[in-house]
Amino acid sequence: MSEISSDAAVLHEVGDGVALLTINRPKTLNALDLPTLDALEAAVKRAAADPAVKAIVFTGAGKAFVAGGDIADLESRQGLAHYLEFGERIHAVFSLIEALDKPTVAAVNGWALGGGTELLLCTDLRVVARSAMLGLPEITLGLFPGAGGSQRLLRQVSPCKARELMFLGERISAEEAHRIGLVNAVVEDGEVVDAALAMGAKLAAKSAMTLRLLKRALRDGAEMPPSAALRHEQAMIGLVLDSRDAHEGCKAFLEKRPAEFEGR
Repeated sequence: MSEISSDAAVLHEVGDGVALLTINRPKTLNALDLPTLDALEAAVKRAAADPAVKAIVFTGAGKAFVAGGDIADLESRQGLAHYLEFGERIHAVFSLIEALDKPTVAAVNGWALGGGTELLLCTDLRVVARSAMLGLPEITLGLFPGAGGSQRLLRQVSPCKARELMFLGERISAEEAHRIGLVNAVVEDGEVVDAALAMGAKLAAKSAMTLRLLKRALRDGAEMPPSAALRHEQAMIGLVLDSRDAHEGCKAFLEKRPAEFEGR
């Protein structure tokens, strides 16, 4: 992969159609503060705008994915200032990631606590190292998940399990996260980034146009009643059938050859 930056709060590398974004604050276990959120937003926007990038992988430098927010910073804040400053920024950045048209993969190489799990909840697919620990421990600090975790978790695992994780604040293992459907795969330590990049490469080989419309169908449909969501799906697949890629895929199948998608 070609490295675009090496000493920033977020490293940005691109290769084989996949952007690897690495949160780079290993001394703080990649805790999220305002400068890091600004760097993450800039890296995400750069990857989103790069036509060479078909999929985006998120990971953390060192021993953690993201260990959470900066506790000392949170302790110093009052409610209104937090709402208008840090809260506003982290919600904006995480919503940007969740709304990306390009598919995203989390490569969870270590602890993903608090804001780390909340970042994971914004991604499409998740690969987790066997020794990783996940969870929303905010309740143990007299807080609760405030970067979207309380809403996203409730929509991604069973309501009872979501409440258990938030009410008790206990950490869960990679295997438990897989068992409850929070992550897609558990791999050996040291293999997680390669596994996520391999998943990203598979995504990059698909039709970017179709993935974009599929993501929109899923995202929009989740906010609709079932009848409206089905109509929306019908409209989205109609748009797909106007694309060159849809006809290339069908033609390649009939001709027994690999499809050559162009994203249009």
